[in-house]
Amino acid sequence: VQLQASGGGLVQAGGSLRLSCAASGTNFRLNGVDWYRRFSGEQRDLVAHISSDGNTNYDDSVLGRFAVSRDNVRRLAYLQMNSLKPEDTAVYYCSLTSRGRRFWGQGTQVTVSS
Repeated sequence: VQLQASGGGLVQAGGSLRLSCAASGTNFRLNGVDWYRRFSGEQRDLVAHISSDGNTNYDDSVLGRFAVSRDNVRRLAYLQMNSLKPEDTAVYYCSLTSRGRRFWGQGTQVTVSS
């Protein structure tokens, strides 16, 4: 299983970014997908989850600002991030569990300037 996250960058507070996660080596439509983020020096925290049938869950800190979605045909998951705040600055990772193992993408840096 390989996951490739992209779409990070530098944005001003109040701006938007869309992260993408491309999956290969797994029957993607059967996998739930998670987005995590890691602040400098901290552990990774779960930001959003989308189940195989499209149900979503969010951490309270991003509820109403972030939206997770998926395209099973293209084997992609997305994290749309709106109304970004400086405290959203982190490395963002996509992740999924397949055959009892958790797999991680390489992470993409999101920096929000004030």
